[in-house]
Amino acid sequence: MTRFILNEKEIETALSPGMVLLDFIRYHRHLMGTKIGCREGDCGACTVLVGEIKDGELSYQSMTSCLLPIGNAHGKHIVTIEGINNSKGLNPIQQAMADEGATQCGFCTPGFVVSLAGFCLSRKEATTENAIAAMDGNICRCTGYKSIERAAARLAILLRERQKEEPVMFASKNKILPGYFSEIKMRLQELNDAERVKHFMDPASLAQRSHVVGGGTDLYVQKHDELAHSAIRFVFDHPQLNGIIKEGNKCIIGASATVTDLKESTVINEIFPQFNRYARLVSSTPIRNMATIAGNFINASPIGDFTIFFLALDAQLILNDLSKMGSNGESVRTLPLRKLYKGYKQLNKKEEEQIERIWFDLPGENSLFNFEKVSKRTHLDIASVNSAINITMNNGIIENAGISAGGVGPTPIYLHKASEFLEGEEISEKTVTKTIELAWSEISPISDARGSKEYKKLLLGQLIKAHFMTLFPTIDFGN
Repeated sequence: MTRFILNEKEIETALSPGMVLLDFIRYHRHLMGTKIGCREGDCGACTVLVGEIKDGELSYQSMTSCLLPIGNAHGKHIVTIEGINNSKGLNPIQQAMADEGATQCGFCTPGFVVSLAGFCLSRKEATTENAIAAMDGNICRCTGYKSIERAAARLAILLRERQKEEPVMFASKNKILPGYFSEIKMRLQELNDAERVKHFMDPASLAQRSHVVGGGTDLYVQKHDELAHSAIRFVFDHPQLNGIIKEGNKCIIGASATVTDLKESTVINEIFPQFNRYARLVSSTPIRNMATIAGNFINASPIGDFTIFFLALDAQLILNDLSKMGSNGESVRTLPLRKLYKGYKQLNKKEEEQIERIWFDLPGENSLFNFEKVSKRTHLDIASVNSAINITMNNGIIENAGISAGGVGPTPIYLHKASEFLEGEEISEKTVTKTIELAWSEISPISDARGSKEYKKLLLGQLIKAHFMTLFPTIDFGN
């Protein structure tokens, strides 16, 4: 059985946990405010809030219900547009949208309102910029965004009165959101009694299921109909697959850590001070809240952003063979990410193997890293070409280097020749030019909707040049 709180009501259902929450909400609970749009997580019309207790605090994240299986809603609070309505008229979010003329046909409006409600429940600083960023997963097809941005600005002003007060209590007390929100933390604690949820955490239960689903952000786009009725290993909340820690000279990341987990990690931000800038280039807030790092690797997209990111770092994968769990056979092995891909969507792993952890060596004080991406849109888009570089300097000489690239071959690519050439070289225009030439010799781009093969080749050269211009701004690399 799957148990969660939907708006004010506790739900218990024996329906397939692989069914997406969007279908459950509309067809089984008849809550029609959550709209069916793209069914690919791109438009935001189906946005809901997902609340859970983390480190003793109740927190909410926006997610696209078209890609969220009800199995991943287990033990949580799911909030639809109906769940934030006031009984006596519009709430302040809705009122701001109405006053600013921020809606026309209205199809996208519930998603925008829910995303802004998520901002009200977050601990982010109450600025207009943060309010607008909370809606980066929502698309409006007819109104135009300036009126929506004005509504967000009004809401940010209202939230400045919160100061250090707990967001859920402030929103409930000031009738930004209904009063029942003040009781959700206690209700979730009762719901998540260990005896009631342990069947989702039991490794023996995981081993008996045929499909592995983390965030499902790409898997449900590809296999929605198949997964809706499949036996699934839900690993999104498995306690052994979460967390980001330093251990010795390594950074260790749980396979189910999401992009948002990385964004909010003090460890990651200490290692990569520009990480939030990189992450803003990856999809949108709701997808970042759902998408797992291991899922990005296993999906094997030639342009997977974090696959490219971690290829440059020479990340290592800890794989566990679930078919050998409990037996005398060795079930765990380490595989370099650079050896995971054998061909387009072909992996150097058995079907029964599951990524448990990812680790990479902590960079030294002379290490430099950069990630670049070009796509047709800033948000909610996949790359035309992306690239990352990780280098270590020693007295003006490159001691170690790693460059990766996506969108220029059938798999994510580690550029061996270009990386090896850099070791022992000084930083100069000539060095960069030769690096680009070697990178071009290692790629095989094709023409598609994201650009011609000639354009992608040129683009990779420009991104490599951008790496050096970013990391060494005082050096003239020419035009």
